[in-house]
Amino acid sequence: MNSPRLIEREVNPRTAWALEEAGVAPLLARLLAARGVREATELDENLAQLLPPAGLKGLNEAATLLADAIQNGERLVIVADYDCDGATACAVMLRGLRQLGARPDQLGYVVPDRAVHGYGLTPTIVDLALEQRPALLVTVDNGIASLAGVAHARERGLKVLVTDHHLPAVVDGATVVPEADAIVNPNQPGCTFASKSLAGVGVAFYVLLGLRAELRSRNALPSPEPRLDGLLDLVALGTVADVVKLDANNRRLVAQGLRRMRAGRAQPGVMALFSAAKRDASKAQGFDLGFALGPRINAAGRLADMTLGIETLTTDDAERALDLATQLDTINRERREIESGMREMAEARLDALVEALEGALPPAVALFDADFHEGVVGIVASRIKDRVHRPTFVFARGTDGHLKGSGRSIPGFHLRDALDLVAKREPDLLAKFGGHAMAAGATLAVDDIDRFALAFARVAEEWLNEQDLTRTLRHDGALPADAATPETARLLDTQVWGQGFEPPVFCDRFELISQRLVGEKHLKLRLRQGGRLIDAIWFNHIDMLPERVTLAYRLSLDEWQGQQRVQYLIEAAQT
Repeated sequence: MNSPRLIEREVNPRTAWALEEAGVAPLLARLLAARGVREATELDENLAQLLPPAGLKGLNEAATLLADAIQNGERLVIVADYDCDGATACAVMLRGLRQLGARPDQLGYVVPDRAVHGYGLTPTIVDLALEQRPALLVTVDNGIASLAGVAHARERGLKVLVTDHHLPAVVDGATVVPEADAIVNPNQPGCTFASKSLAGVGVAFYVLLGLRAELRSRNALPSPEPRLDGLLDLVALGTVADVVKLDANNRRLVAQGLRRMRAGRAQPGVMALFSAAKRDASKAQGFDLGFALGPRINAAGRLADMTLGIETLTTDDAERALDLATQLDTINRERREIESGMREMAEARLDALVEALEGALPPAVALFDADFHEGVVGIVASRIKDRVHRPTFVFARGTDGHLKGSGRSIPGFHLRDALDLVAKREPDLLAKFGGHAMAAGATLAVDDIDRFALAFARVAEEWLNEQDLTRTLRHDGALPADAATPETARLLDTQVWGQGFEPPVFCDRFELISQRLVGEKHLKLRLRQGGRLIDAIWFNHIDMLPERVTLAYRLSLDEWQGQQRVQYLIEAAQT
């Protein structure tokens, strides 16, 4: 078995005890303490506990720009991105601006076509937006590295507000931001906002909070004063789908959004996506957002037009929302088929690479095939990265003839910084690049793929050691015997887990009673531990296990004929 190294999380007993004293259940207190929660106030999901908007650099200038535009009857055009974060941010901005007094005829949006325009506020997107005769362009989830695009817009007489969360561009070793009229981005130089992990949709929500405060100071708010918490289902969806770190502030945003979904008070498009995905909104969890709703929105940007995703999230017509969500579901099925075939090709390329290196695996991987589809390179890069635990780039040929690549990384390897070093060492190699620590994109000439692969692997060889390149699984130790209950599973399901705040994984020694394959690719297990019999399943695993084995697993509820029982979802095994 190619098993990960199992490492138990450290728990500060004093912190766990303090959380228990504050009323947190003992098991949950241990789990939260192991994830860095220090006091019970961090668990308060009340909106009053959100970080104040005033901490965001540029917010006042942004609010003034937007308030002036609304009051002067100027046209605003939102420049979105083609992923779920960008689509939800666009929907939040359009819905929020309407709530705060903008007329429908004042608002428009454009979203790049991944294959035609590329990412961000490019000059060609500015020209496309100009067809709507805007006075103000507002970027969401992009723009911080769009130096040329912002300059082009300003030359055309447009005002530009950049709202983003990505890292700024680096030019000649210096961080550079575009010359926009206002920039709101927690990761821009000089911003002291405590949460650097806001998604693009989170930044958009905070900008609306600032705008509402500005309009209130002008006595210009509609009556009754608009509530913006109705947008939090969209904020939660974009935040989870973009896999940003779930710090305390993001967990509050997500928790509030999930609360609205469970109560049936989400936008019609969000409820329709639950229906199309055959998920129960009344039991909404972060897992649903990341693995069911988010991929359906993302599929539009990968294979079709993200306009479809944005229209799903902005319509108030439940029937139309369901029709659009059904279309997204169909596109997502097509995406899965393309991804499956492309993943097989990528794995064949990887196997050939390992064979050529006489069984050795390079410290970083870059793959290209003429038949790869540009829309799913990021997903396939993520799958390959998970398989080999190496920073991975996957490239496809773009419509302009260049190779368009998407990369995914592992802990300890900052992908955007690695690309920056590659660009310094090979100045004519990368046509453009950008991103952040765990995900990035790059464009290069077709003939330069081998050169890139060598330069990329060289950086990884310098930055990563053998321990970094060994896959690890952090677990929470043994599950107490009396905690393997439906009540415990339901308690854990009420929490917000995700990136940087991983769901609990327990680890125990078991005796194997029986095992069999179900669905040809899943291993169904019957386990015994201390006199207890336990059902378990290991999805996408077909190798049989020995009679005694150490298993890392998650707790799950299995429903059958109206009865709920605990089932273990296996994550890893060691003999």
